[in-house]
Amino acid sequence: MSREEQLAVQQDKYPALFEIDRTLDQLVRRIELLTYVNPLNVEKEKHRFFASKYLYEPEFKYPKQKFKPYELHRLFFAQPLEKISDPGLYQLFKDVIYHYANMVQCIESIGRGKEFYYNSLRIYGTPRERDVENAKFILHFPDEAPSGDMEKVFTANDARNYFEDFSRQYDFPLNIRFSTHIAADAMVSNATQTLMVKRNALFSKNQLLTLANHEIGVHLVTTFNGLLQPLKIFSHGFPKNVETQEGLAVFSEYMSGALTLKRLKELAYRVIASDSLIKGYNFSDTFDLIHNQHKLNKHEAFSITLRAHRGGGFTKDRLYLSGLQKIYRRYREGKSMDVLLTGKVALEYEQMVHYLNDLGLANRITHGNNSFQKKQSQDKTLDFILDNLK
Repeated sequence: MSREEQLAVQQDKYPALFEIDRTLDQLVRRIELLTYVNPLNVEKEKHRFFASKYLYEPEFKYPKQKFKPYELHRLFFAQPLEKISDPGLYQLFKDVIYHYANMVQCIESIGRGKEFYYNSLRIYGTPRERDVENAKFILHFPDEAPSGDMEKVFTANDARNYFEDFSRQYDFPLNIRFSTHIAADAMVSNATQTLMVKRNALFSKNQLLTLANHEIGVHLVTTFNGLLQPLKIFSHGFPKNVETQEGLAVFSEYMSGALTLKRLKELAYRVIASDSLIKGYNFSDTFDLIHNQHKLNKHEAFSITLRAHRGGGFTKDRLYLSGLQKIYRRYREGKSMDVLLTGKVALEYEQMVHYLNDLGLANRITHGNNSFQKKQSQDKTLDFILDNLK
């Protein structure tokens, strides 16, 4: 029986489930948070901030919302979940609806300071004490000696060519678009299956390898695997999927030999910056913490501070390090990563994915991650750090 025939059988067996899933698919397409939370005027405000000797409080502008939040909320909670007779499936879709309703609130409150921050906490949480301890543990290690691979000499066009070459090992299309309105040098837009590259950025050789394994090897792999699943929620994302997905992506950097101590320290700084939000730090306070107290250069300190303070306080960045720690522990236990690559799924829902597979409502992965096959990293310091994270 072909995949299409199997899908038809499952749709006949679970008509209400698939109808709700299709409706959520149409609703969720309109609320990709990262397309709204990245400021439009970063360079202008960065210049003002530096000109003020780090005292000016940046005033960021954000893209306009393309939906009506109240109407979207009403449509989410109008879904007839009572028609789903299976208790596990009922709970899964209930969790999904609450997750995306929180996402709508997040987008609606972008730029409103504490209101956005509290909405962000509902989705991403705040660093735990042991997360901060892990970050400080990493930052105690002396910096590596600079190497030629770290020199930023490649343009956005060079990056596009590199990513196109890299993607040939995967059996899915690579769409690349240049942008000036993203916080990272490159990121995947899940809604459009596009790799967005910052137009005015310069890249090092190591950074290209890092981004390729992170963005293509995991984020696009799970995007396209998710699109091949019977249920659309696999491509849009389960609740709490960010920690797992970013953990997999950084683990891909590690396995490919791209992860460096400098990069690991960057993730540690992100935890420190996220933790500063709950202490009530403003933009200048967080920048001072990262730049003057931890001695990170001003451009990198600004970028990390921006990522934490965008929207009014965005704690997503604290999940990269904890996600890596959980995925690395799984690797050390000899467990397969395949189930976590079936789409935008979370470790917390691993058993549910297995259950969906048993019901014929999930497929095994079509696209794997090639770096997971064999560890290329020879960095003993990284091994020691990862082995000793709490």
